[in-house]
Amino acid sequence: MDTLAARTATLPACRKLEEELLVFGNNKSVSREEVLHALESVQDPELHRDLVSLGMIENVEIRGSKVSFTVSLTTPACPLKSQIEQDARAAVLALPGVESVEIKWSSHVSSGIRQKAAIPGVKNVIAVGTGKGGVGKSTVSVGLAITLAETGAKVGLLDADVWGPNIPQMMGVQVPPSQNGQKIVPGLSHGVKMISMGFFVTADQAVIWRGPMVGKMVTQLLTDVEWGELDYLIVDLPPGTGDASLSLAQAIPLAGLVVVTTPQDVALTDAAKAIGMFEHMDVPILGVVENMSYFFCPHCHERTDIFGHGGAHKLADDHGVPLLGEIPLDPAVRAGGDVGQPVMVQDPASPIAAAFREIAGLVAARVSVLNLTPVASK
Repeated sequence: MDTLAARTATLPACRKLEEELLVFGNNKSVSREEVLHALESVQDPELHRDLVSLGMIENVEIRGSKVSFTVSLTTPACPLKSQIEQDARAAVLALPGVESVEIKWSSHVSSGIRQKAAIPGVKNVIAVGTGKGGVGKSTVSVGLAITLAETGAKVGLLDADVWGPNIPQMMGVQVPPSQNGQKIVPGLSHGVKMISMGFFVTADQAVIWRGPMVGKMVTQLLTDVEWGELDYLIVDLPPGTGDASLSLAQAIPLAGLVVVTTPQDVALTDAAKAIGMFEHMDVPILGVVENMSYFFCPHCHERTDIFGHGGAHKLADDHGVPLLGEIPLDPAVRAGGDVGQPVMVQDPASPIAAAFREIAGLVAARVSVLNLTPVASK
């Protein structure tokens, strides 16, 4: 009786095992080729090509009804990562026999066909410029560098504003960089490598140089610094269309220019001249940033367009480039810059930090698109 009872007790478990084996035997695992074919229907929203032909799909693994793979983004700052994830997951889940999808992420920032080995290890040089001083170009340069670094990218920041080198103060670095043989070792702050003329002069010392000396200094700061491996080198240009900007555009192939302006006509007119100069030198215009776009009162909660509204949008439309973002006027930007704690670090949940993250993502995406776009022969 005891033996019979023991055998009877095991029958439900045996039946369950038989059912599972039957289901497993009837389900044919999806193949790697089927997974890749499904992902050929998913496009990168910025590059407008499918993930497979772009080489973005890696490490496809299949375990029964579970599929996993890695998506290698063209930039860690990809602004449409969530859309890529949604589309890729849906495409693979539509395959017969697939019940779950695990997506892992990596990134590989490439240098495009415009980028030659002018600076060893540096993949993309992005200039930040304007035609007029006082529009917050250095603020945008700092914000762009820090937010790109926060995504995991390797970022450097070159302060090429020889006459007004205030990046060291804004980044909170006052100690001069060291030297390694014939190379200068850049400073490091907030995850960003940085160099500036401000390290080599005292706070009250004016740089009184003519054009050729300025051009030579910019070239030295580019090539005599031990940058190491960088995905992006952000270059904060001086205002105007003078020797520093010309030297930079002639010394190395640029990934592109970010134009900074405020909304009023006086700034827009000068910004248009900067765009014209860089276009003449075949430098891609990545887009326009409108700084001090509006003021949002924390007390009455009303928006005031102190410098007007819509100017940068029109400038971008006139030149056929994107408006990358609008940054509000906020005392926190000034306060953070004065003490070397930019608002993105001091208050990462602020609207300004969010604006910089959006701008950084769009800039990185534009660079990725240009890196994969053939240069038209003349």
